[in-house]
Amino acid sequence: MESTRLQKISRLVQKELSEIFRTETAKMGGVLVSVSNVRVSPDLSVARIHLSIFPSERAQELLANIKANEKSIRFDLAQRVRYQLRKCPELTFFIDDSLDYIEHIDSLLHPENK
Repeated sequence: MESTRLQKISRLVQKELSEIFRTETAKMGGVLVSVSNVRVSPDLSVARIHLSIFPSERAQELLANIKANEKSIRFDLAQRVRYQLRKCPELTFFIDDSLDYIEHIDSLLHPENK
């Protein structure tokens, strides 16, 4: 069970990262990266960020690009939350494939809708 403080920090990180990704992907065109979930460790040292990437065919490519630019993303985040957090957590990114999983299950349950 997460404490209220951890939930507030998770929401703050999610909101700011969403804004960072929105501005960066607007330059690319045809790509949408949204932050679906953020989990912050109890000591606030690590944040696990789950990203939903559209189109899903380019998800691995975009995730590799995001991981390569992890330090600059963390710096941008730290600049945005510098008055709310003393220390910006390390960021680890993962693909949130729950929508693909739901679509797969739906196609298995309803094969006539293909």
